[in-house]
Amino acid sequence: MTIVSDHQSRPVARVEDPALLCGRGRFLDDMDPLPGTLTAAVIRSPHPHARIRGVNLERARRHPGVAAVIGPDEVLEALRPFPLSLKTPMPYYPTATDKARFVGEPVAVVVAADRYLAEDAAELVEIDYEPLPAVVDIRKALRDDAPLLHDDAGSNVATDRTFTFGDVDPIFERADHVVTGEYDFPRYSSTPMECYSVIAEWQDEVDGPAVNAWANFHGPFSMVQVLAGALGVPVSRIRLRIPADNGGSFGIKAGIYPYVALMALASKHAGRPVRWTEDRIEHLLASSAGADRAMRFEAAVRADGTIEALRADLVDNVGAYLRPPEPSTLYRCFGNITGAYKIDAVHIRSRAVVTNKTPTGLNRGFGGQQLYFGLERLIDKIAGVCDLDPVELRRRNFVQAGDFPYATPTGGIYDSGDYPKALEMLLNSAEYEKLRETQREARARGEFFGIGVATIVDPSATNIGYVGLATPAEDRRPGRGKSGSTEHVRISVDVNGVVSVLLGTVPQGQGHATVARSVVADQLGLPLEQVRPVVEMDTATTPWTVSSGSYSSRFAPLLTSALVEASERLAATLRMAGATLLGAAPEDVELAEGQVRVRDDHGRAVAFRHAAGLVHWDPGSLPAGMSARLYEEAAFTPPEAKAASRTDQINSSLCYGFVAELVAVRIDRDTRQLSIEQVCSVHDAGTILNETLLEGQVHGALAHAIGGALYEELRYSETGQPTSATFMDYLCPTTAETTYELKSEHLETPSPLTRLGAKGCGEGSCMSLPVAIANAVADALSPAGVEITTLPLHGNVLNELLNGSGRDAENTQETERNDR
Repeated sequence: MTIVSDHQSRPVARVEDPALLCGRGRFLDDMDPLPGTLTAAVIRSPHPHARIRGVNLERARRHPGVAAVIGPDEVLEALRPFPLSLKTPMPYYPTATDKARFVGEPVAVVVAADRYLAEDAAELVEIDYEPLPAVVDIRKALRDDAPLLHDDAGSNVATDRTFTFGDVDPIFERADHVVTGEYDFPRYSSTPMECYSVIAEWQDEVDGPAVNAWANFHGPFSMVQVLAGALGVPVSRIRLRIPADNGGSFGIKAGIYPYVALMALASKHAGRPVRWTEDRIEHLLASSAGADRAMRFEAAVRADGTIEALRADLVDNVGAYLRPPEPSTLYRCFGNITGAYKIDAVHIRSRAVVTNKTPTGLNRGFGGQQLYFGLERLIDKIAGVCDLDPVELRRRNFVQAGDFPYATPTGGIYDSGDYPKALEMLLNSAEYEKLRETQREARARGEFFGIGVATIVDPSATNIGYVGLATPAEDRRPGRGKSGSTEHVRISVDVNGVVSVLLGTVPQGQGHATVARSVVADQLGLPLEQVRPVVEMDTATTPWTVSSGSYSSRFAPLLTSALVEASERLAATLRMAGATLLGAAPEDVELAEGQVRVRDDHGRAVAFRHAAGLVHWDPGSLPAGMSARLYEEAAFTPPEAKAASRTDQINSSLCYGFVAELVAVRIDRDTRQLSIEQVCSVHDAGTILNETLLEGQVHGALAHAIGGALYEELRYSETGQPTSATFMDYLCPTTAETTYELKSEHLETPSPLTRLGAKGCGEGSCMSLPVAIANAVADALSPAGVEITTLPLHGNVLNELLNGSGRDAENTQETERNDR
């Protein structure tokens, strides 16, 4: 790994690892927090679309060991529909009520003494279905004659909005070239090692009902408000706890909240706490996934390759319901929809359609994979039209280093960067000209060898206000706007000088505790051993707000900024206490090396713990008016994160990093086997806080990207039946498929908006590498006349593309000889 920077981060080992390596992790299924907890099994629809004519639960209720069975009637009686992100007549409950709308949708729940009894009794539940025609394809769902999922809606279109920024039409009219591309991005997931897990207890208190729940949820905590709306209780009556260890999510577990409501209701009927742990088939069948998207891009281009305007028509398949936080996939990248390029005029149409697939939600890269697959494929197509190397076309259209802060037409404010420098680093790392020569030699031998490049803006620290764009400006009520990227933290110092850091970021393995400990130790001048991070979330005791959680790469820019602010306040108190002990002026002392000492005379010093002890034990000795408080809470709220404007512009993220990636691929002419020869990656995530963790994020994102680009897809038959509901059919990459030559480099252009200059870094490559691979495959197969418009690109797909091109490998080779 190479880092280009004036700053070098301190390499620190992960504090989380010893417990995990020794089998002492605390995952929810390891815990038994409530005595007498029963176990639930969920009965799910086998039909993609069917009217529920009747549900008979009596035989299951009579089964030995069964405590309760609930179905649609109990749900409708006790729960409200989940509040949606916009007004649309598509009510969403935790179970099917009138109709089942996707295979795997919950219909009933059995609660019993153990899972075996619950599963046995589940087979006794009788459901009378009337099968209905199904639709799973985006374009077919848009047709007037498509099967209607929600009768009251009158259409399968859940939202349809149009935005125009700048003089788009006149620019297109005078353009030298209008380049058009239509692309499809597939639906895939992240398959965390640990599936969904919930424990819920309904409590009927004298002052009203309450819910006490545990879940491996990770945010956004705006979903707690959604949960409260369905349960019909105030947020303050829901206590949600999340264990310290969460076996991965990558966004997928944001969709767990409907099961919290469902198990709470099951607990109400059983009179006991209820546990439910999802199995792998349930997870692949019915948990969540990133939205599949159909999109059309048009670019108005000058003869020299300058892109002057862009049109984007985006249609997301959100599955059977507009489950919150959808339709956010359409808007998360709204501020950076023009990518790394200076494009001054943009027209966007954003639609979400419902189909008989599982509802969608967060998935690593959330909205970015879809956007950049279309945009970066279009960039390569423009390069071909203008007879330019794809690298040169990008270079000509980049936002330049001197342009920052750069305002995009849609409202994004790019905070810092040097895209041309990062691109040059990438080309040097890949030895680009030499690689092109290697390609020429391979083609002379009749081989399929391709080089693909992608350059993307990596948004982090989401501004939740982008959800408001789904509602037209005239319908957004004044004073009811949504905005913000706030993150909370609490730091305290005990009588022995040990610092505790209480985080509400709910990590899933990213190393938040490690970085938080390092940041606070640096701020307070302490050894790492004197700082104790705590990452367990309890909404009753942990500082949080609706935007809290682990998503959209929030930790590095937001939580570390809150840590700095809280540490500064504590440091002021401790300097005052130390100055009192030293008989010095507070402005003349510093915190360093575990001491409070006079800045210009290090011999005059007291231990940090003694300064803390003074505040605890002898507050009367402190100067008049000084607070004897050794805990501080901070809420970092950047002013740049504002609600959508009346002109529908929004700065959809606080920070915007950059990723440049290059991939070289080789495709075997006989077997169609694709092999990745080389990956070169350059990331600019602002100030690097921990080199090891950053590189781990890069490797993890690359693995996710390879899965989405080459293997993974949640497929459905035309009739709506899932055809990839086990790992036999849903192919995840293993170490064998993710072994390749990787050259990883980092450029640091610190953000001026965060306290340490850090930006997020958890998602970049999973947005850039899929399209870089697609560009490489398109480059490799260009002599065969093959165009890449969708993913994944495994051997069967490549074989169909080559056979469908009308030119087999031998004809391709012969044509190349004639061309030479």
